[in-house]
Amino acid sequence: MSFVDVFKKLSRSELKLRLYSSTAADVECAMQKPSGDVDSLLALLSPAAEPFLEQMAQQAVALTRQRFGASIGMYIPLYLSNLCANECDYCGFTMSNKIKRKTLTDSEIKDEMRSIKSMGYDSILLVSGEHESKVGVPYFKQVLPLITEQFSHVAMEVQPLEEQDYRELVAEGLDAVMLYQETYNPVTYSEHHTRGKKKDFGYRLESPDRVARAGVDKIGLGVLLGLDDWRLDALLMGHHLDYMEKTYWRSRYSISLPRLRPCTGGVTPKVELTDKGLVQMICAFRLFNQQLEISLSTRETPKLRDNLFTLGVTNVSAGSSTQPGGYVEPNTELDQFEISDERSPQVVANAMLERGLNPVWKDWESGW
Repeated sequence: MSFVDVFKKLSRSELKLRLYSSTAADVECAMQKPSGDVDSLLALLSPAAEPFLEQMAQQAVALTRQRFGASIGMYIPLYLSNLCANECDYCGFTMSNKIKRKTLTDSEIKDEMRSIKSMGYDSILLVSGEHESKVGVPYFKQVLPLITEQFSHVAMEVQPLEEQDYRELVAEGLDAVMLYQETYNPVTYSEHHTRGKKKDFGYRLESPDRVARAGVDKIGLGVLLGLDDWRLDALLMGHHLDYMEKTYWRSRYSISLPRLRPCTGGVTPKVELTDKGLVQMICAFRLFNQQLEISLSTRETPKLRDNLFTLGVTNVSAGSSTQPGGYVEPNTELDQFEISDERSPQVVANAMLERGLNPVWKDWESGW
């Protein structure tokens, strides 16, 4: 049993019909008792919820402060490699792109970590292209001990692995795995993933089950907003989240809501997600799941990010580089995508403080 079995029983056409035929009365009912109810999430993500956005935002702020206080966790990505054996037309790392390829050595990782630590970070997200033979489990097992020596919380966003692989990486100090489905529409998925192991929609869909069974403390789900109908993708991610929390209740969960960004050889969004739509998504998920962690990356503009900090976001990156070696020697030819918010971590932290929020650089210790 995995989410693949649940997914097969969900009717996309029925969900879409219900989503776009929701009424104001449905939204009002959802706002009365939204927590843990996927039907309520459907109403809150529907076009009918747009006139209720201010009320949803007020509820989202109150629920976030009640559960997380005024704290927002600070994290930063460390790109280990841009090698990739997949063809994904929305990503700058896709194998057919004629960009410079690089995989960090132990020495280069140490240099990058020194630069990151000087910014104040103690929580790090390891990112790489998906290249199993050259940047696979042996490489991760080699570099994790170096990184866990320096950082209290270590997460990974790499290719899907087998359950035993995750178990071995947990033993090396891995705390969290971020693994995004990109889109829950199998047809759209196949259009954008044309070569490599990532073509296998079902294998990727089942991956969070393997992560949870391996005992990973925190699991991140996400969709790349713009590849398909964002309302339906978000709703199906909600179903996935609901299944995971009920089946693997020992793990914590987060979601990420990245919008398509320009990159080398990239594609234009199939369905544009406006700023207003992004606000609706964040509020809908906060009302749906009060304990859910919500991450906000530097894909968004400084002004929008500052306004979203108070709405329900719990984890924020700042000063990010999307290239291997980018903190010591920036080289835009190695970028995965363009960054919108290029402010330093301290400037972003000050923006939080001005809004009565508390940027947290460390809230995790393995000894605890």
